[in-house]
Amino acid sequence: MSEPDNRQEAAMSESDVGRDGVRGARPGREAVTGARAGRRGGRRGRGERPMVPEAEFSSYYGTPVLNKPTWKPLDIAGYLYLGGLAGASSLLAAGGMLTGRPGLAAPARLGAAGAISLSLAALVHDLGRPARFLNMLRVFKPTSPMSVGSWLLVGYAPLALTAAATEVAGRYRLLGSAATLASAVLGPAVATYTAVLLSDTAVPSWHEGYRELPFVFAGSAATAASGLALAAAPPGQAGPARRLAVLGAALELGAFRAMKRRMGLAAEPFDRGGPRVLLRVSELLTAGGAALAVSRGRDRRLAVAAGAALLTGSAALRFGVFHAGVASAEDPRYTVVPQRERLARDG
Repeated sequence: MSEPDNRQEAAMSESDVGRDGVRGARPGREAVTGARAGRRGGRRGRGERPMVPEAEFSSYYGTPVLNKPTWKPLDIAGYLYLGGLAGASSLLAAGGMLTGRPGLAAPARLGAAGAISLSLAALVHDLGRPARFLNMLRVFKPTSPMSVGSWLLVGYAPLALTAAATEVAGRYRLLGSAATLASAVLGPAVATYTAVLLSDTAVPSWHEGYRELPFVFAGSAATAASGLALAAAPPGQAGPARRLAVLGAALELGAFRAMKRRMGLAAEPFDRGGPRVLLRVSELLTAGGAALAVSRGRDRRLAVAAGAALLTGSAALRFGVFHAGVASAEDPRYTVVPQRERLARDG
C-alpha cells in the first residue's frame, strides 16, 4: 500500500470511526432491503424477512378514494327488487289476459300495482321528501339514467294502478285491458333500468358489470314475478309462470356468473362477507324454486313453496348486489388497481 493510502486509512481510523460507527455513512439510504435485495442478491435466506411492507391502498387522511353510496339499504335495495317484480308482473298479466287465463292475469295485475307503489314509496323515503322526486321531473335528459327512470316510473305507475283498479272493480274492462297491455310494453324497461342506473355510477362492482347486470336484473325480475304468480294463481293456469321461472333462473344465474368472470378484481366483493351469503342463498333458492316449479303434478303446496323460494331468491340477489357495491366503494384497491391495469394496457 502506498504512503498516501496509509495516511488516508489512519486519518479515517482516528477521526471518522467512533463509538457509533463511521461518521458520514448513510446505511439507511444506501442499503438495499426487502424485495429489491432478494432480486439483486438471489434468493433470500429461509429466515429472512422483507424490510419493505406490502403496499396498502389508501388515500389522504385514511378516507376512501370514492364516497360510498349514502342510500339506505332497505329503501334502495327494496326499490330495486320491487321495481323488477312490478315490471315482469305486467308482462305476465298481459300474457294471462291474451291467453284466456284470468286466474293468472288478476294476481299479476295486483302484484304489479302493489310492487310499483311500494317501490316508489321506498324511493321517496330515501330521498327524504316527495318534492325531491318531483324536482327530477323538471327536465328530461336522455343521457341520464336517473332522469329517464324517473319519467319511466311516472308513465308506468298510473297504467299499472289503472289495470289493478279495473280488476278489483270488475268494470271498465276495455280500459283495464288497454292499461294492462301498455304497462306490459313499459314493463321490461321498468325491470332493468335500475341496472343501468347502478352501472352508471363510479362504484367499482356496479360499474364494471355494466354489460351483464341488466340481464341479471331481467332474470331476477322474471323469477320474482313468476314466484308471485305461482303462489297466487290456480295451478291449472300457471303454465306461463312456470316457464318464465325456468327462463328467468337460467338468465339470472348464467349472466351473473359470466359477469363475475369478466369483471376480474371488481367481482371480489360478491364473494366476501355478507354479500357472499346473500348471493349464495339467492342462487340456491332460485335454482331450487325453478326446479320445484316444473316438477310433475299440480300440487298447490309445491307451487306455493316454489313461489316463496323464487321471491326470496330474487330479493336476496338485489340486496347482495347492493351491499357488494357499497363494499367495493369503501376499499380503494377496487378503484386503484383496475385503473392502473387500464393505463398499462392502453399505454
